[in-house]
Amino acid sequence: MTAMLNVKDLRAYYGQVQALHGMEFALDEGSMVTLLGANGAGKTTTLRAICNMVRSTGTIEFEGKPLTGKTTENVVRLGIAHVPQGRGTFTTLTVEENLQLGAISRSDTKNIPDDIERMYNHFPVLKQRHTQQAGTLSGGEQQMLAVARALMLRPRLMLLDEPSFGLAPLIVRDLFKILGKINREDKVSILVVEQNAQLALEIADKAYVIETGRIVMSGTADEIANNEDVRKSYLGY
Repeated sequence: MTAMLNVKDLRAYYGQVQALHGMEFALDEGSMVTLLGANGAGKTTTLRAICNMVRSTGTIEFEGKPLTGKTTENVVRLGIAHVPQGRGTFTTLTVEENLQLGAISRSDTKNIPDDIERMYNHFPVLKQRHTQQAGTLSGGEQQMLAVARALMLRPRLMLLDEPSFGLAPLIVRDLFKILGKINREDKVSILVVEQNAQLALEIADKAYVIETGRIVMSGTADEIANNEDVRKSYLGY
């Protein structure tokens, strides 16, 4: 596989407070990678730094091109979609209007109706709710809409921040099955930050464990899942 995303010596700051301390990792094209760690470890900050939403230093390259100095909008235009924690759907707009807005940065418009139907195939419940305001959807449905809206960009890489947050276990498992399908069939590479380590490791190819803004462990998902320290700290057995 070819490395799609390369992060080297990444340091990020909130004011004078340093949140990341020399992070280094890579994501291969077509793969799914998970970042694991406790609350406050720096997982969300890592995604924000990739999108240039926080002040940072170091090197971030996407498909061989540096992202340093680019605006968040320009990062998106390169083919990186970010689904933040909290979903961020436009609650007063309908499901379909949200999907249409997801494609607003695209240069091509003629395939948007086909892509909306493709999203409905991935998430049939959204088709049932297509005229419903996003704010009236359940938490799981809103998360599905947030993912679908990001996919309307036709991204090469999708960044997901805690997609399982606040959702019932059955909804979470269904969502992760769909993410696996999107990764395999739509060839969208995925970098996911997730508290549900066990589920994330079931579908990821590779994992990195973060503590206080530093990567302390990395390996294949199987290696990390079978590591005794990881099992005790993050998997609960």
